[in-house]
Amino acid sequence: MKTEAWTWRKKSSPLQLERQEKQLTILGDNDVLIENRAIGLNPVDWKLMDGLSAAWQDQQIPGVDGMGVIIATGKHARHFRIGTRVMYHTDLRFDGSFARHTVVSGNAVIAIPDHISDVTAAALPCPGLTAWQAVSKIPAPAGENVLVSGAGGSAGGIITQLLIDQGAQVYVTASARHHAGLLARGVVAAFDYHETSWQHAFRETLGDKSLYAVFDTVNQPSARSLAGLLGYYGHLVCVQDRIEQAPLPAFTTSISLHEIALAALHAYGTPRQWSQLRCAGEELLNKIGTGALVLPPVQTVTFDEIPAAVENLKQNNDGTKYVAVLS
Repeated sequence: MKTEAWTWRKKSSPLQLERQEKQLTILGDNDVLIENRAIGLNPVDWKLMDGLSAAWQDQQIPGVDGMGVIIATGKHARHFRIGTRVMYHTDLRFDGSFARHTVVSGNAVIAIPDHISDVTAAALPCPGLTAWQAVSKIPAPAGENVLVSGAGGSAGGIITQLLIDQGAQVYVTASARHHAGLLARGVVAAFDYHETSWQHAFRETLGDKSLYAVFDTVNQPSARSLAGLLGYYGHLVCVQDRIEQAPLPAFTTSISLHEIALAALHAYGTPRQWSQLRCAGEELLNKIGTGALVLPPVQTVTFDEIPAAVENLKQNNDGTKYVAVLS
């Protein structure tokens, strides 16, 4: 079976994706075939086009997030009902969601409740499941002081809400335009990372209280710059990057470093870990349905507009979430 898809031709610009008919891979025993209805776009999409993965091949189909209906199953995946609406996060080693159809491991599909829209479901997997993994890294955050760096983005915003829901005292950095919304959701204080003195202002606000955890959603240099804010036995959770060497001298605050890599679950995850992730995805969808979790603003585009929308993400990642809706 062939499908219409946007394919990568070893060029870093999303605008140079090529639209073509491509043969789908043969359905594996544990796979399902999904007819896509909506495709979530994420910053990692353009980063992969820019060479993030050495495993990518010419004519690879990008796209890590999507949703649609199951139209076929492998022989060991027949417990999935044909026609079920599901969302998914793809295995980055293989063809992704920028297509009319996507082959996905049965491990990675999460059923969508009827009251959740196609667009909302497609917007959730990468930022939502990443946020859940990040928050799960630290024990017992209730009552603790934590900092979320980059809370205006999709993942940072969800991390912030999950921590508040667990009873943490949450401080954030974000562009000033996001502050009012973050404070309305229960953030203790918000700081504009554009201000060179924001760390000094944060220390003054925190006073003699200890900082238990930092969640950095920016990059490695950002994460390293935040390590010194942590108190004794604090946690530094790196969502967008990892720190290769200890950022602080030995035998000082003895902080713990945590690396988040949602995509690595496809290669290294156990059945139990996959089950936990699917349960987390279902819980996040339910929180959205009850209003307990709010996603960032979503701008819908057409299938034709996917390259331009990903280019917009690359040039100006201002927190807007793009979802391509298929006719």
